[in-house]
Amino acid sequence: MAGSGDPQEGFAAGFTPAGPQKVKRTGLRLSEAAAADIVEQADRYKEQSGPPLAKRWEKAVTSALLRVLENPRAGTICTFRRAELSGVRRVPVAGFRKHLIFYQFRGAEILVLRVLHGARDLESLR
Repeated sequence: MAGSGDPQEGFAAGFTPAGPQKVKRTGLRLSEAAAADIVEQADRYKEQSGPPLAKRWEKAVTSALLRVLENPRAGTICTFRRAELSGVRRVPVAGFRKHLIFYQFRGAEILVLRVLHGARDLESLR
């Protein structure tokens, strides 16, 4: 086998010590409110400080969303009184430490509920 030149042998053939594994894909979806939160904050930054800050915000949010997609359980679990907010997690937006992404698992999907300043009261928002 060794030296046969067949790239399909051994590990190249898909052998792993744990055997074959099925990878469950998880999707990420933004609620309308979360998408609006991101755009409105970008607009605010653009008006207040110019396009560079707005672009930095957009890149930071995109990066944070990708981190959530890669490791959805990494977010801190929130405690809310409202039952529909059970299981909501949050992650900070790097470089904008007071802004948080709130998300929840819905089956195999991650639903981003809101992207808000941490001082906002998520429970009172619809």
